[in-house]
Amino acid sequence: MLRSGIKGYQEITVTTEDTAKVYKSGTLEVFATPRMAALMEETAWKSVAGELDSGMGTVGIRLELDHLAPTPVGMKVCCESLLEKVDGRKLSFTVTAKDEKGEIGKAMHERFIVEEEKFQNKANQKKS
Repeated sequence: MLRSGIKGYQEITVTTEDTAKVYKSGTLEVFATPRMAALMEETAWKSVAGELDSGMGTVGIRLELDHLAPTPVGMKVCCESLLEKVDGRKLSFTVTAKDEKGEIGKAMHERFIVEEEKFQNKANQKKS
């Protein structure tokens, strides 16, 4: 059963594949904002995945992200999520990212619980 207070944690080491230059969000070889966003979403969804019924998953519906400081290639980044609120099928998280020198990002993230097969079928119908 989902309840507020569920925490998630992930840690990565920034590689050249994680940079703004590669993600085309800038020209520098620093941790890209889109990569941080992906890490934050992944940390949140993985934190609750084990609590969902079989065949159920979550999809991101909102992300408000502040990228506060740059992180160079080779430095570790840790990401922590906290499920703040469960409102029916809507889940609200706070997420923070830190490198070895301190906080580099914070976000408010919302996800929605869906039946995976039904959701995928609905998306696939757009191709018809």
